[in-house]
Amino acid sequence: MRVLRRGSRGTDVMEIQSLLKKIGYNPGVIDGIFGVATENAVKAFQRNNRLTPDGIVGPNTYRIMERLLLGYDNYTIKPGDTLYNIAQRYYTQLYKILVANPGLDPYNLIPGTKIVVPYGIDVVDTNIDYTYDILKRDIEGLKKRYPFITVGSAGKSVLGRELYYIRLGVGPNEVFYNGAHHSLEWITSPLLMKFTENFLESYILGREMRGYNIGDVWSESSIYIMPMVNPDGVDLVLNGLSRDNPYYNQLIRWNNGSTNFSTDWQANNRGVDLNHNYNAGWQQSKDAEREYGIMGPGPTRYSGPYPESEPEVQAVVRFTRSHNFRLVLAYHSQGEVIYWQYDGLTPPESRAIGEVFSRVSGYALSETTGIASYAGYKDWFIQDFRKPGYTIEVGRGRNPLPISQFDRIYNDNEELLILAAVI
Repeated sequence: MRVLRRGSRGTDVMEIQSLLKKIGYNPGVIDGIFGVATENAVKAFQRNNRLTPDGIVGPNTYRIMERLLLGYDNYTIKPGDTLYNIAQRYYTQLYKILVANPGLDPYNLIPGTKIVVPYGIDVVDTNIDYTYDILKRDIEGLKKRYPFITVGSAGKSVLGRELYYIRLGVGPNEVFYNGAHHSLEWITSPLLMKFTENFLESYILGREMRGYNIGDVWSESSIYIMPMVNPDGVDLVLNGLSRDNPYYNQLIRWNNGSTNFSTDWQANNRGVDLNHNYNAGWQQSKDAEREYGIMGPGPTRYSGPYPESEPEVQAVVRFTRSHNFRLVLAYHSQGEVIYWQYDGLTPPESRAIGEVFSRVSGYALSETTGIASYAGYKDWFIQDFRKPGYTIEVGRGRNPLPISQFDRIYNDNEELLILAAVI
């Protein structure tokens, strides 16, 4: 964590602003720019936490903020403690503490016992640019709050970042949702993460979502979610090109001589478009590259040197093959449409399911054309498994879509995400 002060900019400033607002301070607009309002909010936070109120987020201030960003604290029970008093101290609810600490007897607290105390705030923020580091921390926070969930990694990216997945439910009906194959389309990652958090909260409370009994969904289905297939690309878009990137010079060349990756870069760290690297019509995708002016690695549509050349695609393929998925959803951003067909191999039931998805989301069923018709994840899934696969394109505008669209996108997709696990 770098030291943040007035004049600092970036995604780390944005997440601090979002945290301050969430816990009752006023940092001004959540824009990633550390201005006077943010400085004053930091000073107020520091005063309330017995820190020197200098308005600078240094190591001591960040140490306290990090616990809040994670959404929990590790607490050692002291003589005279009750769960009620601990909950009051952390502005949280008793049930959150009990869920995070299976087997804890609230009537027999033993001094010296270490417990996890979730704060009374959500983990997943939906008003910030959603980086890989934020994803990683949010997954840790959710796992601490809900220790019964399964969290794992399907593999690693080019730069060694984990391709995390989360499993919701224990039932035999397996489905798979993934997001951010394309780096500009990172908004699909917080979409899947917020759904995960809301689903878990509803399950614990025995609460319905959109009229669906989440307890029944939990017992009947297993929802596997991979929120960020392309973490290296997302990092390029949101944090920029780092000098220590081993592909530094090549990336600038592949990006037409520019160090700005925030507006056009969809590929991974080797300039390969991951959603054109699957072994389904890969050669047709390759043949179409010249027509689109693609001569090698670059921001978009380069299919790679051969099918499944990229470690991210290899990991997703292995993960898919290791399960018996009934259907899959690949989340992208642009157009509010649902793609459901592939090359005459689409199973008969796909259209009827797609029409239900269309009705609950308001998105139109559509067909891909041109180079977009080949070598994508849902194409490969349909081809190899002859089961329903869908590309869900959320939002409208120019990628990357602004986070201000998040609430509408989430509202459009929440029921679809539940329904896909039971249909």
